[in-house]
Amino acid sequence: MKTINELQDEVIEEFSDFDDWMDKYQLLIDLGNEQEPLDPKYKTEQNLIDGCQSRVWLQADYIDGNVVFQAESDALIVKGIIALLIKVVSGHTPDEILNSDLYFIEKIGLKEHLSPTRSNGLLAMVKQIRMYALAFKAKQG
Repeated sequence: MKTINELQDEVIEEFSDFDDWMDKYQLLIDLGNEQEPLDPKYKTEQNLIDGCQSRVWLQADYIDGNVVFQAESDALIVKGIIALLIKVVSGHTPDEILNSDLYFIEKIGLKEHLSPTRSNGLLAMVKQIRMYALAFKAKQG
């Protein structure tokens, strides 16, 4: 199993192949489209992330000590962003998730190329991921 940082480095490498932001957006859209669609039963109010302009559902399950995330959004680029986040953090322990510094967001230039509302949405997604990790950690304790 790769560490969160190894996965982040892979993402950074993948994005560094493109200089043009239009290509990077396309990569995000492709990532979002490659994701398994979220089971409709998880598209609940409770799973909606507050603070996102578009609708983003995040489902977290605790399986064998690891937090497994699934998500979907009704906006293409946002779907790609959450797909990236999940690719990096899903399948890790609550501690690994809580102790991770998600530096890839900065490194691939995502922060500076998102509109302020999308940027806030991204922060909301990260916050929600950490909150799930915290909740599972508490249960485990």
